[in-house]
Amino acid sequence: MDAQFLAIDRIRQVPAVAVVVDVMRAYTVAAWAFARGAEKIVLAESTADALALTDRHPGWVALKDGPPAPGFDLVNSPGLLRSADLSGRTVVQKTTAGTVGALAVKHAPLVLCAGFVVAEATARVLRAGGYGEVTFVVTGEDGRADEDLACAEYIAHRATAPHATTTGPVAGATTAPDTAPGPVTGTATSPGTTPGPSSGTATEPATTTPTPTPDPTTVDHAAPYLRRAAASRAAVELATGIREGAHPDDVALCLELDRFPFAMAATLEDGLMILRPHTPH
Repeated sequence: MDAQFLAIDRIRQVPAVAVVVDVMRAYTVAAWAFARGAEKIVLAESTADALALTDRHPGWVALKDGPPAPGFDLVNSPGLLRSADLSGRTVVQKTTAGTVGALAVKHAPLVLCAGFVVAEATARVLRAGGYGEVTFVVTGEDGRADEDLACAEYIAHRATAPHATTTGPVAGATTAPDTAPGPVTGTATSPGTTPGPSSGTATEPATTTPTPTPDPTTVDHAAPYLRRAAASRAAVELATGIREGAHPDDVALCLELDRFPFAMAATLEDGLMILRPHTPH
């Protein structure tokens, strides 16, 4: 597989396969929304479009970056979202970089949206497809966000690894507190945390599930990528409260490797970019 890693503004043509990466926090939040029961996520062009969509569809839920704002039900924080009941709901998401990246490749035949929480599931889709060329869209900081680049490089490695057999979360550290025991991340997480929340399915609120035994080789391979993400500018800004609309557990939740068993695929439906969970086979 020939992998290229591009910033949003470097995309010059429609890729055959695009993996849009936003670790902190758009696609970590999206994965949590599905785990909390959301049916689909509409990736909005702007905050005005997001509000217009929820005006037309009163049952839909609007979500955006930053602090709470009139008309928006949720903020782009996995720590704040993980207790929400989104059973059967449609979420309209608008973020600074993640949703912009997906919309930039909306005409690609296959668009996957990813973070560390769905890394292995995303890699399995790529392995199963046997794609010759994959474009990884590094959304944060004009393509310089190290957490996004590290995650993209890790998924590319997993997609081409000759013995990529892991099916469960990677263990080796502690994660976000105040929830039921669940899978944990690799060696790089926020300090002072404890076992994290349990995952659910793509259509029901999260429930406690057994933690699969991780592949020790995956633990070793994941650690440097997670360390890079934990030391990134985004992680520091979230941990120190510079970014608004955040929860103290957000960094740890964003670094939970393979927390969820599904990938996430976005397709154009009636002019809207719709993200849905996709279970690789």
